[in-house]
Amino acid sequence: IINDGNSINSSSLSVDENNLIKSMSLLSIKPVLYVCNVDEKNIKSPSDELKSIVNNLKTTGSNVIVLAAKTEEEINELDSYEDRQVFLNDYGLKDSGTSLLINEAHKLLNLSTFYTAGKKEVRAWTFLNGSKAPKAAGVIHSDFEKGFIKAEVMKFDDFDEYQSEAKVKEAGKLKTEGKDYTVCDGDIIHFRFNN
Repeated sequence: IINDGNSINSSSLSVDENNLIKSMSLLSIKPVLYVCNVDEKNIKSPSDELKSIVNNLKTTGSNVIVLAAKTEEEINELDSYEDRQVFLNDYGLKDSGTSLLINEAHKLLNLSTFYTAGKKEVRAWTFLNGSKAPKAAGVIHSDFEKGFIKAEVMKFDDFDEYQSEAKVKEAGKLKTEGKDYTVCDGDIIHFRFNN
């Protein structure tokens, strides 16, 4: 497969073959994300050449993102969310290339995000999908994992709907979870722990 110039990760191998190859730590078995930086014209209407390149890259079993770094820079200079949306709409885009890159990288690496919110700051924390609450707490600090007691969890969609933690709680949507809770993408969590 390699001698033919193909990547191992695009091949259909048996379970035994995959197990054998994994022990070799080959670079060509690693997942790949291609990011194509194009000019602004190719964002609005992709050329046949770009379409061909993207299709060829996808045949390798890899993910592909097309973005224009210059456009991304202009989007990031805008102050408000509304201005960014108008800019994206002008280019016929649903999301910025930066958002696409983050989302695709998270998928490729099997990662998600939870949030913590306090009076001083709101933070996003990246964790491995399938992590239990204590392990996710350990992303913040190892003491949080060791002394984990419980997690007070609300879903982002609930917070977005009710617009405050107090209203989420009133609606019965704030849950207290224990050590067996599997953290979900978008959870807003307050960890309780012993020092």
